[in-house]
Amino acid sequence: MRPQDDGDPQLAEFGYTQKLDRSIGRFASFAAGISYISILTGTFQLFYFGFGAGGPAYVWSWPMVFIGQLMVALCFAELAARYPVAGSLYNWTKRLGSATTSWLAGWVMLTASIVTLAATVLAYQITLPQLWSGFQVVGDGTGTYDVAVNAVVLGGLLVLFTTLVNAFGVKLMSRINSTGVFIELVAAVLIVVILGVSATRGPQEVLTDTAGTGEGQPLGYLSAFLVAALASGYVMYGFDTASSLGEETKDPGRTAPRAIIRAITASFVLGGLILLFGLMAAPDLADPQLASSSGGLQYVLLQVAGTGLGKAFLVCIVVAITVCCLAVHTATIRMAFAMARDNNLPFSAKLARVDPRRRTPVVPAVVVGVLAIGVLLLNVRQPQIFTALTSIAVVMIYLAYLLVTVPMLLARLRGRWPLPTAPGRFSLGRWGLPVNVLAVLWGAGMALNLAWPRREVYNATGEQHWYLQWAAFVLIGGIVAVGLAWYLLRQRKRSGVLPEHALVADPPPTPA
Repeated sequence: MRPQDDGDPQLAEFGYTQKLDRSIGRFASFAAGISYISILTGTFQLFYFGFGAGGPAYVWSWPMVFIGQLMVALCFAELAARYPVAGSLYNWTKRLGSATTSWLAGWVMLTASIVTLAATVLAYQITLPQLWSGFQVVGDGTGTYDVAVNAVVLGGLLVLFTTLVNAFGVKLMSRINSTGVFIELVAAVLIVVILGVSATRGPQEVLTDTAGTGEGQPLGYLSAFLVAALASGYVMYGFDTASSLGEETKDPGRTAPRAIIRAITASFVLGGLILLFGLMAAPDLADPQLASSSGGLQYVLLQVAGTGLGKAFLVCIVVAITVCCLAVHTATIRMAFAMARDNNLPFSAKLARVDPRRRTPVVPAVVVGVLAIGVLLLNVRQPQIFTALTSIAVVMIYLAYLLVTVPMLLARLRGRWPLPTAPGRFSLGRWGLPVNVLAVLWGAGMALNLAWPRREVYNATGEQHWYLQWAAFVLIGGIVAVGLAWYLLRQRKRSGVLPEHALVADPPPTPA
């Protein structure tokens, strides 16, 4: 076999030749994972939902979700040490399970990521108009659809930006992303300090205050807490982005596992402190603005830090949202590229083409951007449908993670794991089995909690419709059924590494 351009043997195991630009360093790899999670985006975008559903005590969901997702991240780190390739989940499952399971993991993650990109760019609407009223370009914000339409306008511009950056090449993407993450981390630390110094109550007053949200619920506060926990569950995922950029990372077998674990740990520490200190510093926990999408944690920060400093921090949050969306777009492109390289998507040859000058897949960048804007347009007149779709996207990501951790567990139980790996690479050793079991149990439980047909999640406003309330089961079932039908009936027999990406045998030597 012809050796890899950079001497990395991992791609050869999958039958691929090196095409992408291997230029991402350690910090850029870490930044890719932490920007996808994006503590400033997630905590500030979803605080109002968690607080409204579970009161101040909802903050307990943050460590709960971290512990569960850490089990998944540890499994992923072990896989990233062995298989640091693009479209990580898809290619990992190819080694752990069947070709059909691998395709389904990729399909579920790909469709979910496109919707996730559309949902994440809406965070601009929560922050920009509070920074300057001029960002409310559609109406004055009081009209029936002013906020929804303006969110689409701002979000569409952000998708256009992430599309252009990703189409230009991974070096520009990583530079912008790393700079944005540095700003986000510095801002997060300063926000923690300011909120901590401004605290007006002790942690015990926050951690035990349910704000009466459990009253009248069938399981008391547990019912309210399970809903509020979605706010944390919606944030702490995407740490696999570092491994999905493995083909573009230097020494990925060592770099990617560390980036995965560091990204989720740093996000937990800083995000948890922001939530806790934000609640401790809020002037009035009974203020309805705390449970409003137009107020939330941004409202607390502006009150505590003052208008000038508070708006400076809002600028940092805008930067965090921007690089978060950039990372989501980047990871989605790598999944589309990885599946297309195996001829497992429509128009695979075009989607898998790597621009020879920029050494990046340009067509997937444009296609993902166009599809995300298409999904985003649903928010114009049907915000309740869009809310259901964004919740479903997170459920699908948890399901995609299960399509990795379950085959991994089966491989362990059948004695096919651990697979041999290079010395010094990350390994769970004897802890692998219990960690893997916990990862599967957590993933299944959280996916069920996310998908549960609650009106306050899937049909919170407007007329009640059964298909909205049961949207997670109906829509995910439809996406899986349609995708599997296309793959099994049409594409499975055509699947295989495209010739332009295949690692071919060297010709025999010419006789002397």
